[in-house]
Amino acid sequence: MDKPKHIALNVAVAGAIALLLIWGTTQYRQWSQFSKGDQALASGDYIGAIAGYEAAIHMYTPLSPLVGRAADKLWLIAQTLEQRGDTAKALVAYRSLRSSFYAVRGLYAPGREWIDKCDARIAALIGTPAPLPQQPARP
Repeated sequence: MDKPKHIALNVAVAGAIALLLIWGTTQYRQWSQFSKGDQALASGDYIGAIAGYEAAIHMYTPLSPLVGRAADKLWLIAQTLEQRGDTAKALVAYRSLRSSFYAVRGLYAPGREWIDKCDARIAALIGTPAPLPQQPARP
């Protein structure tokens, strides 16, 4: 193998290893934050649970099942708080869920349906009309 091909192969292998390490670290941190959310929820600490699940979504990795599970748990917390009449904390949960998906935008925007659902619930709780769903930008 000539030298330029050997160098290119080494760079490609090093890049692949670096991406795998970043992905693995992010997955571990996501799992850790999700676990903290579960622990807080089990002890009745809704604010701690919201923070844990929100952070798990912030550690977004494509195809991770924890993102959807964290979103489901945040929605359930918000719904529970709303049913109990704790509007302030319900708003915190809805806004956390919505802002988590805004924060993970990159080459594409995951969680559009969660953002729209949260916008509708937030508008209902604060007594303003819900914003219209956003249409995708035209190329």
